[in-house]
Amino acid sequence: MENILEIKNLSYTYHTLEGETPALDNISFALKEGEFLSVVGPSGCGKSTLLSIICGLLTPDAPSVFFQGKSLKENSDKIGYMLQHDHLFEWRTIYQNVLLGLEIQHKLSVRTKEKAKKLLETYGLKEFSNARPSELSGGMRQRAALVRTLVLDPELLLLDEPFSALDYQTRLKVGDDIGQIIRKEKKTAILVTHDLSEAISLGDRVLVLSKRPATIQKTVELRFNLENDTPLQRRNTPEFKDYFNLVWKELNKNE
Repeated sequence: MENILEIKNLSYTYHTLEGETPALDNISFALKEGEFLSVVGPSGCGKSTLLSIICGLLTPDAPSVFFQGKSLKENSDKIGYMLQHDHLFEWRTIYQNVLLGLEIQHKLSVRTKEKAKKLLETYGLKEFSNARPSELSGGMRQRAALVRTLVLDPELLLLDEPFSALDYQTRLKVGDDIGQIIRKEKKTAILVTHDLSEAISLGDRVLVLSKRPATIQKTVELRFNLENDTPLQRRNTPEFKDYFNLVWKELNKNE
């Protein structure tokens, strides 16, 4: 299977009037189609900076991000970004919120409207299509935000701590739901999170970053002996504890 994303010797430095702050240093990795990569590291190490570069919001010091074999500028519209907060607009219904990205990209049509309705139905939001965001629970709002991203049919999903604003119980349930949705839609995804359990329960690999300027400290391949491999099921396996301890040890070995 070919790589959908290649990061080659990526470095990034923030430039301000006060001086320069190196954020990323010589980051290299590849992502295959359909793979789910979790990224963890100390606070402030540059995890979100990495996602911002991959989606084209920031420009690296040298060309180093290649998506589907091309430079990022040529096809960044095939990348979807899901943020920490759902950013649903209260003056729009859930259905209208889901259509927002299509409107912005001038892709609104009979076909894409029907696709939006179908996704809302598939993921349990059909009866809330005409509701306002304030009428939905936090978990349902995040699911609506994911549908808004999926309706654009991105080839790569970037998830920047999308469950961090939820309470623990809701976070577990929504993480399980969204993880299964991404697998079902056969999407390639990168998740940035501070939650090691979340990283391990969702990912195929965990990329451990060092302190700033971030380098790749370790890559942990995740394998679970499960017939029904879901995020919640993973948490009940003996392998889960072993992976958690391994990643925890790696994050704290320089403390």
